[in-house]
Amino acid sequence: MSGAKLMQGNEACTLGAIQAGLEFYAGYPITPSTEIAELCSEELPKIGGKFIQMEDEIGSIAAIIGASLTGRKSMTATSGPGFSLMQECIGYASLTEAPIVIINVQRVGPSTGMPTSPAQGDVMQARWGTHGDHAVVVLAPGNVKESFELTVKAFNIAEEYRVPVIVLTDEVIGHMREKVVLPDSKSIKIVNRPKPESPAGYMPYKADPDGGVPPMASFGTGYRYHVTGLTHDESGFPSNRGDVNEALVRRLRRKVEKAEGAIRDYVTEFTDDCEVLVVAFGSSAMSSLSAVRQAREKGVKAGLFRPKTVWPFPGEALHAIAAKSKRVIVAEMNLGQIAFEVERVVAGKAPVERLGKVNGELFRPEEILSVIMGGAQ
Repeated sequence: MSGAKLMQGNEACTLGAIQAGLEFYAGYPITPSTEIAELCSEELPKIGGKFIQMEDEIGSIAAIIGASLTGRKSMTATSGPGFSLMQECIGYASLTEAPIVIINVQRVGPSTGMPTSPAQGDVMQARWGTHGDHAVVVLAPGNVKESFELTVKAFNIAEEYRVPVIVLTDEVIGHMREKVVLPDSKSIKIVNRPKPESPAGYMPYKADPDGGVPPMASFGTGYRYHVTGLTHDESGFPSNRGDVNEALVRRLRRKVEKAEGAIRDYVTEFTDDCEVLVVAFGSSAMSSLSAVRQAREKGVKAGLFRPKTVWPFPGEALHAIAAKSKRVIVAEMNLGQIAFEVERVVAGKAPVERLGKVNGELFRPEEILSVIMGGAQ
């Protein structure tokens, strides 16, 4: 798989998933993610994997949860409306600790919106779309190569910590084509879920209460245990005790919190001396970087902070840079979803200016540059 290839972001996600060990894909075609399903339908049978087109997005995510319980690395892909339908099962995967990966290629909403146009309006849905306190990991590629790399990382995180992981891309990243040099497969780190040693006395949800990850037996391998979306004890059977729910939910939250140092990732450009900091992710960051470079040419000390991990948000790193800046500009194709988190993290150290866009068009660098220069001294 190594070598230079011309590919689009959706193709890179698919190849990254296969490299990470994808064995089962269930999905429903939806613009602008359909190429992922198409390519999986072609490539998975070649390596002994399974592809199934489901009747809808609810069935799709339910199917990959079931496949994950049998030990198969599993994935689905969708866009905004389908992602909304998946929310109940994302909560189910969180509580049952089923490792799954969901690719969400964002488009304009609300509702059906404009299916072929880019947006970044699913940020808060990715974090809080399902009900209850739950831990989730959301990765945001900024180019085609990162679509490959972060999909591999998504599988590794899902397997190691037994959590649903979302790759939050968008129509521009998904359909853009770039020359990508793929790494040699032998150099790519692949993580598999923790396994129990013996069926004797196996407790499917027994783990260190301080954020431990329980070993996961595969259905059909001699282990029998109960899986439910109800609050459950270490044996997997339902419990209506408040202290059991308290301990379970807190452990699920802590296992991600304890791993945040390893999970969080971000990119900075020209931030050592920046006075105007632009925060952007995904395709908006491409235009933002061009604007930052042009501002530098005009003598304005601009810099870029690009989170590759949207949740958990890399707040400590952003706070340190923002504290030395005079202004913070948040450029995103929505009306201020990441801006809420930036404002919380910056905590008044610098004024935060929102630059939102919801017309289905990618930012032009000059739009961002005009805001940078508008407040420049």
